[in-house]
Amino acid sequence: MKKKLIPEFSLLCVAFIWGSTFVIVQNAISFLEPMTFNGVRFFLAGLILFGWLVLFKQKELGNFNKGLLFSGIIMGLWLFGGYALQTFGLLYTTSSKAGFITGLSVVLVPLFAYLILKQKPKPNAVIGVFIATVGLYFLTVGDTFGVNQGDVLVFFCAISFALHIIFTGKFSSLYSTLMLTVTQIFTVSILCFGSAFFFENWQVVFQVDVITKNEVLFALIITSLFATAIAFFIQTKFQKYTTPTRVALIFAMEPVFAALTGFVAANERLSITALFGCLFILGGMILAELPQKLRSHNSNLKYDMKTKES
Repeated sequence: MKKKLIPEFSLLCVAFIWGSTFVIVQNAISFLEPMTFNGVRFFLAGLILFGWLVLFKQKELGNFNKGLLFSGIIMGLWLFGGYALQTFGLLYTTSSKAGFITGLSVVLVPLFAYLILKQKPKPNAVIGVFIATVGLYFLTVGDTFGVNQGDVLVFFCAISFALHIIFTGKFSSLYSTLMLTVTQIFTVSILCFGSAFFFENWQVVFQVDVITKNEVLFALIITSLFATAIAFFIQTKFQKYTTPTRVALIFAMEPVFAALTGFVAANERLSITALFGCLFILGGMILAELPQKLRSHNSNLKYDMKTKES
């Protein structure tokens, strides 16, 4: 249990970083469009990690091979797919619905883990996933829901994020964490810039007055260092010590942290329904963490008490 505590707490910190930077990114993309922003963000993160690699981990450069390159590109493709599909989906749907549908990756991960990795989720994890999904609905959607083309795009975004978790778990134990993280981050950066070239006014990235705006500069520094370089390094390093289903449940806390950050930093109002949603997600995550032996012991204890009574 203690061996899992550090990796899973580290992954929870990643969810906190992503959730707490949501408001910062929202402010920045009003000046720099999403794909352009992410292109710069991931490029800077890649430079940070590559600089660390060259200065302090030169021996790991000898571990670079075609297998590592292929694995990093695959991880980067799914990660980019999640960001791109979510961005384009938001053109046609609301952020609340997009938040819920993206969160459905918590349901898709156990399914893909079983189909691709042949990992059967434990009963308490399945129940935790169901409870967390209900919580996501309460937190992000409330009592209104309908389906449009944006929702479909965001659903494919959820599939991409789910598969990113699956393949991170598959490849992270095979190759150098740092090299794998650098490869996937640069892959995302290249694909984001390519997407921006076709769909956005990417030239603004060369406008000094835009890049040096406080909102943009601050967001790029915080997200490239903490929400990208450090966060994806932590995910790649520690995901190998737990199951993809647990990772998905931990990452389901991201919208909870985003809601709490919005409440504290931007005075956004949290409804009673949203608060219930937060509690459901937290409850689902805690339930999935309960040892199976403890649940079995409690069930046996109840059975013994009933037997004595009869």
